Amino acid sequence: MALSSLLPEVYSDLDIEIGAALDEVVVTVRPSDVSAACRIAKDDPRLAFDYLRCLSVVDYVDRLEVVYHLFSLGRLHRLVIKAAAPPDSPRVPSVVSVWKGADWFEREAHDLFGVVFEGHPNPAPLLLYEGFEGHPGLKSFPFHEYDEW
Repeated sequence: MALSSLLPEVYSDLDIEIGAALDEVVVTVRPSDVSAACRIAKDDPRLAFDYLRCLSVVDYVDRLEVVYHLFSLGRLHRLVIKAAAPPDSPRVPSVVSVWKGADWFEREAHDLFGVVFEGHPNPAPLLLYEGFEGHPGLKSFPFHEYDEW
């Protein structure tokens, strides 16, 4: 059975949108459903997404899109889960309990974009120093002109 035709059944309890981008199936969920959607993706034997390839954030100015790139080592298929959060208070549940590898991805996303991953076990800065003001991944972050010597 094709992955895209299986997803409505697997995610029947969640409000999702299914699409495609390039060569990957994309599932869009509400930010509050991220943890549940990821847990289903990993634990449902029909999906078995046991590897979080990447977690990234895209700044569209009117929203921040948190993007989870998943891979199933056993089934050799890929899936992308997306959630759009408001830019003024971007919050999604942590998925560290689903994939331990999400730890550094979530900390990086918080440093650069200000996304709060609720329930993260160690939200200490990863890339920036404690007390750094702002989030340099955002399009609204002011960059200063520097002259080369």
